[in-house]
Amino acid sequence: MRAVVTVVGKDKKGIIAKVSAYLAERNVNILDISQTILEDYFAMIMLIDLSCAEVELGTLAVQCEEMGKKIGMSIHVQHEEIFNAMHSV
Repeated sequence: MRAVVTVVGKDKKGIIAKVSAYLAERNVNILDISQTILEDYFAMIMLIDLSCAEVELGTLAVQCEEMGKKIGMSIHVQHEEIFNAMHSV
């Protein structure tokens, strides 16, 4: 199963490292990643594969949201199909 992770917040050092390490610890594979800086704001979208993950999507979503609060970022995880449905015209 694939999912989309979005990370948004004030830019600071180590965001990509922290999020990717967190996912790797749960055996989640990052398939694609895009990130940008908009003035002082950091925005990242990751496409991930959960087929070998040690946690289910719902659990990962809650854990990532909690981790985001700890590092001062907004982190959301959604099933790829839901993300696509929400962002199609």
